Amino acid sequence: MYDDKFLPKLSQNLLEILEDNEFYDITIEVGNDPYVKIFRAHMVILNYRSPYLRRILSTNTDKNKNDGILSHIKLPNISPEIFQMILRYIYGGRLSLEEYDASEIIKILIAASELSLQELITHLQSYLIENKKNWMEQNFNLIYQTSFEDNNSFLKLQNFCTELISKEPARIFNSIDFNSISEKCLVSLIQHDNLQMNAIQVWENVLKWVIAQNPGLSSDPSSYSKDDFNSLKNTLQQFIPFIKFDDLTPNEFVDKVYPYKKIIPKDFREKLIKDFIIQPNNKLESKIITKEISPKSIDSRIITIQHVELITKWIDRLEITDKMKNSYEFKLILRGTRDGFSAHKFHEICDNQSHTVTIIKAKKSDEIFGGYNPIIWKSDNRFGTTKDSFIFSFKNKENISDYILSRIKEDMIHCAIDNKPNKGPSFYNDLFLYDPNCGYTWPSLYDKPIRETNGYFPIEEYEIFKVMKS
Repeated sequence: MYDDKFLPKLSQNLLEILEDNEFYDITIEVGNDPYVKIFRAHMVILNYRSPYLRRILSTNTDKNKNDGILSHIKLPNISPEIFQMILRYIYGGRLSLEEYDASEIIKILIAASELSLQELITHLQSYLIENKKNWMEQNFNLIYQTSFEDNNSFLKLQNFCTELISKEPARIFNSIDFNSISEKCLVSLIQHDNLQMNAIQVWENVLKWVIAQNPGLSSDPSSYSKDDFNSLKNTLQQFIPFIKFDDLTPNEFVDKVYPYKKIIPKDFREKLIKDFIIQPNNKLESKIITKEISPKSIDSRIITIQHVELITKWIDRLEITDKMKNSYEFKLILRGTRDGFSAHKFHEICDNQSHTVTIIKAKKSDEIFGGYNPIIWKSDNRFGTTKDSFIFSFKNKENISDYILSRIKEDMIHCAIDNKPNKGPSFYNDLFLYDPNCGYTWPSLYDKPIRETNGYFPIEEYEIFKVMKS
């Protein structure tokens, strides 16, 4: 049994080392002119406490040098005041947040993210949510923008913001700086499952934002030139898949959407016109059915419910604009960061499981890859035969319309699934996982390549879901 009563003294000693002017072997230039400060530190401590500083030190210093010359690095994006706080945390594991106001904690959080201090990132987010909730609500736009600045580093803040905005959407849609939020933020907002705003309000607010990104355009589409419509179309296309046009009334469609028909993809536009103008009664019935069978949630760190709905359509061999026929539950059975990335662990959990969807997040990239296997996984070194398997990719998490779907070729169905025990989920060479934490793609038996470059790529996360009809 370990006794932690000695840790405070250890922490104090390390802080004394930081403040001592002897034995340091690196200087760190922090900030930008005219606010620059030089800090003295010790490479061995920085190397083991910050993955980011470890990478810098590994490329900027010679581990075997003994010439007495100090190493020197620069951190221009962090203020000296904030870095001093973080340096005391790095050495002594101490950071008394009660001393700082919420705006300073936000700056510490951003700096901690740059230095890859994951333990501190998690702690700071929890502290803000538990102790600074009122301040964050009053400064909501700052928090919302910050939470999406660094991909998925600030997931707790993202969840806090999206939950709040789903219940009180007017907080951001009616704010004076609504037009300045990023595209990524707006996409995340409108695709939230519990957004308490009807479809026509979503459309009008998205349109307002899109027009604001094109200075000089009026809000009257009758005055637009062909170039004006093209400019709007280029900005709007990322949002189209997330707007529930089917929930509009025929009058709302004619009055609010039809004047902008030129910025909606042609095939989708013609389908909407048919639904809203020619068959309004059938549309009402379809809308009710769609609501009844639409999946509700997904326990995933990689994809959203919109991805689930699209993959569901692919399982039923439908197009992206088609109505869903069936509702499927996606039950998480394996997550790499939770259960392990090894082929052994995959087969231990997934062998004899059928109707599974594999989802893979590439490392240092926004790309998402995946595949559907309707038959059971095995470890028998044989191929599995199916005509219904497919693989796919998305450029990023935000835009589900930017995808590649690739189905097994009809004359290759006998090799659709590769059940090698030394591989993770394997759709022949077209997409498979391989130890350690590697993915691989090479166009072979499926009808399209799902990646621009081929070969191995590192994996950040992967998940496997059991797909069951609701």
